[in-house]
Amino acid sequence: MRDARTLEPATAPFHIGVRVPGDKSLSHRAIIFATLADAPSEIAGLAPGQDVISSMRAVAALGTRMSEQRLNPPETMTRPTEPIDCGNSGTTMRLLTGVLAGAAMRTVLTGDESLRSRPMRRLVAPLSALGARVTTEPDGTAPLVIDGNHLVGADVSIDIASAQVRTAFELAAIQAEGPSTIQSPAGYRDHTERWLEAFGLASTDAGGPTSITPGRIPGTRYAIPGDPSSAAYLWASAALVEGAQVVTPDVSLNPGRLGFLGILERMGAEVNGEVTGEIHGDPTGTVSVTGRGLHGVEVSGATVAAAIDELPLVAVLGAYAEGLTVVRDAAELRAKESDRVESTTAMIRALGGGAEATEDGFAIVGTGFLSGGTVDAMGDHRIAMAAAVAATTADGPVTILGASAADVSWPSIYDTLEAVWSSR
Repeated sequence: MRDARTLEPATAPFHIGVRVPGDKSLSHRAIIFATLADAPSEIAGLAPGQDVISSMRAVAALGTRMSEQRLNPPETMTRPTEPIDCGNSGTTMRLLTGVLAGAAMRTVLTGDESLRSRPMRRLVAPLSALGARVTTEPDGTAPLVIDGNHLVGADVSIDIASAQVRTAFELAAIQAEGPSTIQSPAGYRDHTERWLEAFGLASTDAGGPTSITPGRIPGTRYAIPGDPSSAAYLWASAALVEGAQVVTPDVSLNPGRLGFLGILERMGAEVNGEVTGEIHGDPTGTVSVTGRGLHGVEVSGATVAAAIDELPLVAVLGAYAEGLTVVRDAAELRAKESDRVESTTAMIRALGGGAEATEDGFAIVGTGFLSGGTVDAMGDHRIAMAAAVAATTADGPVTILGASAADVSWPSIYDTLEAVWSSR
């Protein structure tokens, strides 16, 4: 079968330590921060997926050069002769829009069909407040046209907990004349704010706005920790098997990335974490998850923002749990690589589970089992990888159609899961 992968269920509890690939969010930021830096930087541990390659290719089009782990920023950004292709990476497109807002040139950002269907208009108002000129298609999607402009500091407030929108604004604001502030609801990943603060370019009051001071990012070294959004698939797999355990060393423990661990704990899994280091003020450490009996939970509010990428996994856990699992306040799922409300519920139903889509989330009936079957990944890496985890204790094999969708974030996830399941 073309572009399909079949996984057989695990046969016994497993116990293993696994070092997961570099964090994707931090990899994007390291590449883009280094492009804006005043001197070369070193980046170790970049995430392996296609999304990060999209960021590397995008900054290369602007004159950045990378050799092994060394990234050399351009003295002056090169004006691209054609649109920059951001592939499937919304992070690349949104963050680069902030970078280019202050560049003295016109740039066009585009991407694949999926990326060109995702919402980009939310960038326009905060960047316009600085004096940027950003144009979307009439429906608010890409391609984006950025006419670089002289920027002036501004105070803005946005109504969504979006780390990408905040970061786009902040990367533009450090290029502006005069200070800026930005405020948004809680729950976002504050990687950018922590890094800018470590470099003396930002400060955040508890519960208040983030203040941005214009200036150059210094050339530095970035040692990228493991990605908790990748580790989540291993944590979920362990949580499904009574007595199984997965230990993941050196992963990002940014507070905005821990929503899924909190959900796992509420569902009954044993979760232990320890901070052992940091990267420019952003905590890193070791997490272990041990499988116990699971029960259904409700996920809503700020927890949704802190676990948005892992919500398809919550559906898988909910199918194996006792009782009902409900996700609310997650309308953002409908604007991802697929409509993840529909693709998540379709995945559960394809495997013999009970699932109902709602306007802003879904409800999963905890039958305690899934029967195995065939899942269409719908071109979405999160659905492909969640379906792989569903195979952990399924009553039969799980076949994933469009399995290569996982390549944008973790190309070797299927081999890794099979190795974990065979460990003792």
